[in-house]
Amino acid sequence: MVEWPPLVEKRTADTLMGIKTKLEQDLKQAMRSGDAVRKSTVRMALAAIKLAEVERRGPLEDDAILAVLQKEVKTRHETIADAEKASRPDLIESARAELDVLRGYMPQPLTGEELEAFARQAITESGATSVKEVGQVMKLLMPRLLGRADGKTASEKVRGLLAAK
Repeated sequence: MVEWPPLVEKRTADTLMGIKTKLEQDLKQAMRSGDAVRKSTVRMALAAIKLAEVERRGPLEDDAILAVLQKEVKTRHETIADAEKASRPDLIESARAELDVLRGYMPQPLTGEELEAFARQAITESGATSVKEVGQVMKLLMPRLLGRADGKTASEKVRGLLAAK
């Protein structure tokens, strides 16, 4: 049986301090070094985290911070898609640079085989037998994949596996 991945990968000395603390330190370093892209991207990420903390009325744990960062990554992907439709290479380039910075704070993504194994296990645990029950499977699966796979990819994998039943 496949083991579920930890919500946050094994931490290195770099990440022992917590993602938010790492972001704050990286912001200071980017300001010192004059790295404008890193500085603006980290500021944006910290602002999104702060907004989520205000909405929640308390500090966020690392898994919730990862969810916020995953949302920001998804936004950058959407920006790139829209900029490609509009033939705006300048926007594509800046969004890709921001995406590269954000990916540095995300855990290692799952391979297709790993995602399929986790999807199969979630299907087994939920007892789902048809495509109509994708929601039940996704409810189990997504918290365990946080930051390691996006919802669209996971949903497609689950739908494919349930359709094959």
